[in-house]
Amino acid sequence: MKNRKMLLKPSLRIYVLLLVAAIGAMIALYRCSHGKGGMLPIAQGENDTIDIALEYSPFSLYMYGDTLGGFNYELLKLIGQYKGLKMEMHPMVNLGESLSLLDEGVYDIVAAQVPATVDFKRRYLFTDSIYLDRQVLVQLKDSLGKKSVESQLDIAGKTVYVVDGSPAISRIENLSRELGDTIGVARESRYGQEQLFLMVASGEIKFAVISYKVASSMSAGYPDVDISTDVSFNQLQSWVLRKHSTALRDSLNVWLKELRQTPAYKEIYNRYFE
Repeated sequence: MKNRKMLLKPSLRIYVLLLVAAIGAMIALYRCSHGKGGMLPIAQGENDTIDIALEYSPFSLYMYGDTLGGFNYELLKLIGQYKGLKMEMHPMVNLGESLSLLDEGVYDIVAAQVPATVDFKRRYLFTDSIYLDRQVLVQLKDSLGKKSVESQLDIAGKTVYVVDGSPAISRIENLSRELGDTIGVARESRYGQEQLFLMVASGEIKFAVISYKVASSMSAGYPDVDISTDVSFNQLQSWVLRKHSTALRDSLNVWLKELRQTPAYKEIYNRYFE
């Protein structure tokens, strides 16, 4: 993922086509390798299937060549293998839609950039912390390497793009009140964090707020993109479940605690964090 280069400034239509093609190829790859059945199955077992909405991003779930990777993907795969569970992972881009489908019972878990803030805790259950992350501003530097936003104070009066349903929205609204000035929020319901990064890189939009993990995993291939302005402090990142799914939440917490002591978990963790 770090070797990707931007050759042209693609249009929004190309972003969508590339994303659909990538997810389609991902699904086709696993259907061929695992036979008929659910999307991205992890392991077969006697238990009921656990359906997981998994964010398609360079950090959470991605396909490079014919290989699938991503921290959330590999950790969930490890849990499935460890406990003999049947898990079906559904790549998703739109966080708001995924949370709605979680509410409706279509998904059992949403593994995405959803920090355990007070607002979200009122609506959902969260597992124990999976990792730390924060929200950052994505912007282009000029030909001299300068950026138009040097600190949070400079965001006042600007319009930033965020994924619809992102917890970054409440942070930006709070920041607007703290500054005593308006910060425009453009809620993007069609694209995910990776696409917002690319839209900034191509000059189609000026500012986006996405997670640091996603931004940093992409920034190596785009030297003109700056991600150094934090919008939030470090926040605990967890997986999200429906309010009544206490048994599944408690089981996941036990499994995560057990797995953190294993060489397999440490190998995955070191690959993405060290």
